This record gives sequence, structure tokens and C-alpha cells, in this order.
Amino acid sequence: MNAFIASLQFITAVPLGRPRPFDPKGIIVHFPLAGLAIGLALALFDLAASALWPPAVAGVLDVVLLAAVTGAFHLDGLADTADGLYGRREREKALAIMKDSRVGAMGLVAVACVLFAKAAALGSIGHGRFLALMVVPAYARSAMIVGMRLLPYARGKEGTGSAFFETPLTATDFKFVAAPVILSLFLGWRGLLLNLFFASTTAALIAIYRKKLGGITGDLLGAMTEILEAVLFLAVCVGGGP
Repeated sequence: MNAFIASLQFITAVPLGRPRPFDPKGIIVHFPLAGLAIGLALALFDLAASALWPPAVAGVLDVVLLAAVTGAFHLDGLADTADGLYGRREREKALAIMKDSRVGAMGLVAVACVLFAKAAALGSIGHGRFLALMVVPAYARSAMIVGMRLLPYARGKEGTGSAFFETPLTATDFKFVAAPVILSLFLGWRGLLLNLFFASTTAALIAIYRKKLGGITGDLLGAMTEILEAVLFLAVCVGGGP
């Protein structure tokens, strides 16, 4: 429980009592369960919002809740990533831009596009809505484990996130990824589509990160989370209707 709560404390802004012991690997391993908890809160909130407002309005409010729960933590990473990776910059220049606290034009555009895509998708999901809203945040945070397993830390030992890469991840560290995968099976063919989009989008992002920087950073992981959420919400509402 300490590792699970520590994981929630790390990726959300929700007050959860005293800080738990810092266990980098434990935090990483529990990302899917932390995402599932975020998804459950989102699904319950959506039930109330959908009872009061039309789907389009409820979808926008869902997006606001996601940003509030995470403290815009991942959105900040998305903005920095868009600013740093845009164009044909050298690796060190891109890393320096991503470390800059200022947000550029590409960062603003990327955040706006992702938020609009999420709101549109959340306003259109019909069949299996509660379950879809619960599993997508879990999938998005599961992608971070994949990224951390397949790519080295781009900033080296001097980076603030180096502690999370000191102990290599093994196959057993992916055990909680099974939770969203199993739950997605109850979505029928949309669940299969969800897994296809998850695998292809994660692979594409990892390929881009490897080509651009030869590794991954906290900002890139945040961008991965936000992009995966948008893509997977869009995947679930493919076809529309029941």
C-alpha cells in the first residue's frame, strides 16, 4: 500500500496524507494501478456530470477534472516536449529547451490540441462509457513503464529523474499492466481496438524519442501519458453509438 500511495502522490496533486518512503521502482511498478484509481474517480465524476449536463459539457468537465487531479503535471511535460522536439534541433539544444520553464508556441498548440481531442472524444463515448473512462488513464500510465524499460534516461546521472532508472525493470514489474488489459476485454471489439491503438501509439512515440534524443525524460513521459489518453479516448468512440 505504501508503494501504491507513493505512486499516486507522485503523479497526482491529490492530498493523501504524509509522504510515503521514496521507492522509485515501487512507484513505477504501481503506475497502472494509480492510473486505474484516477480512472475510477473520473468515471464516477462523469456519472454525476452526465446526469446534470449534455455529453459535450460533461466531456469538457471530465478533461478539467483530469487536469486538476494531476495538477497539470503531464500537460507541462507535453508542452515542454513539443517545444523541445519541434524542428531539427540538436539533442543538447532540445534538452535545454525542455528544461526551460517557459512555454513556447508549439507547447501551447500541443496542449490545446490534446485537450480538444480529449473533450471531443469524451463527449462522444457511448457503449461501455464507465469502463472506458476507468481503463484509459491506466493504459496511459502503463505506457510510461514501457518507455522506461525500453529507453535510457536521456539526461544521464545528473538529471533529476536519474533515480528512477538506476534499477532496471524486469518482466515481473509489468504485472499490474494486466489490470487494464483484462478490464478492456469487457468492451468487446472496442477493447481490442483500444489495445491496438495502445501498442501502436506507444511504439511510435518510443521510436520518435529514440531518434530525436536517444532516450527519455520526465517531460517525454508526461507527453506520452497525455497523448495516449487522447488517442485511446478517440479509439473507444470509433463508430459512435451503442
